[in-house]
This record gives sequence, C-alpha cells and structure tokens, in this order.
Amino acid sequence: MTIKLALATTDRLTVYTHFGHASEFHIVNVYDDDSYEFTETRYVARACTGGTHDENAFDAILLAIKDCDAVVVAQIGPGAAEYVLQRNIRVFEAPGAVEKIIPVISGRIRAS
Repeated sequence: MTIKLALATTDRLTVYTHFGHASEFHIVNVYDDDSYEFTETRYVARACTGGTHDENAFDAILLAIKDCDAVVVAQIGPGAAEYVLQRNIRVFEAPGAVEKIIPVISGRIRAS
C-alpha cells in the first residue's frame, strides 16, 4: 500500500514548519518498504498571518492536500488540528529529519 504524505518543509530534508505558516507542502509517496519519493510541491497561501487565522486559507490548504493520507508538520494548534481531522486528513506533529520521520509515520498509518 502506497501512502501519500504532505510534508511542511521547504528543503525536503527537515519538517520544521508550523501548519498555519506553511506556504508549501512537499508531497511524498511512501512504499511498503518505507522507501519514498517526492512527487511534487503544492504551494498554498499561509493560513496564519500576524496572529489571525483565515478559515478560507485553511480550506484552500485542505483542498490542495485532500488526496494525502496525512499532513506532517512541526506544530499545529489544537483548533487547526481538529479542523483538519474533521476533513479526514490525519495530522502528525513530527519536527525533524524527513528520512527519520517517514518510517515512523508510515508505520503508524499502516498499524491503524
């Protein structure tokens, strides 16, 4: 089973971006042996600007990643996390190296 993840990163090496501050998500296909490949970058408007949240921007982000099994971010607020979960996209707070995060996240998804 191939798993599709949306990673909040700009360098493809480290997940370090807060969900609301992300302006791009790198899409990764993860295969059964936990090998992975980046397939594309999806650019979005930031949902959080100057302490305020734009629900329309949240919706635009979710539309951009709706085909993904999960979104992986460094941090996400509880309200935003609930908003994403209600739209059937799993959320993982997992800051750090992409190569270390992917096997952990894919293992959690496959185990559920």
